[in-house]
Amino acid sequence: MPCHVNPEVKPTPAVAAAVVHQGRVLMVRRRRAPNAGMLAFPGGRVEPGEPLLEATLRELHEETGIVAEPERVLTAIDQFQHDEQGNLSSHFVIVVVTCRWMSGSAVAGDDASEVHWLDAAQVSSEPSLCASTRRVAADLLAGSTRR
Repeated sequence: MPCHVNPEVKPTPAVAAAVVHQGRVLMVRRRRAPNAGMLAFPGGRVEPGEPLLEATLRELHEETGIVAEPERVLTAIDQFQHDEQGNLSSHFVIVVVTCRWMSGSAVAGDDASEVHWLDAAQVSSEPSLCASTRRVAADLLAGSTRR
């Protein structure tokens, strides 16, 4: 299906928290776009004037109750959504930040309906895991075993 760019659709900055703790990575089932109903890293939109790392920690805490420390920007992902006619309906630029777990027991809140800690085998096999999250999480878990 051809993609038709809608000039009214502007890229939306967003963040995602990649938290690895005890060999597992934190995921939430998203209630809203992008990837509604899918498992993905906790995260959301960056508020005006909010630094990326602060937005990451805020979204992580709102969605899971986890308190963490940001480590570094890992990657950025373009997330495009199209309507049935192939027109661009949304464009999120998601900055993935690795975070070190500090405290808290993950509980779904805000835009998350479920919280899961997935190991490498689950990351590779979970059918409801967002494709871009699967790639990043697999690389992240592979790297965490070498540290």
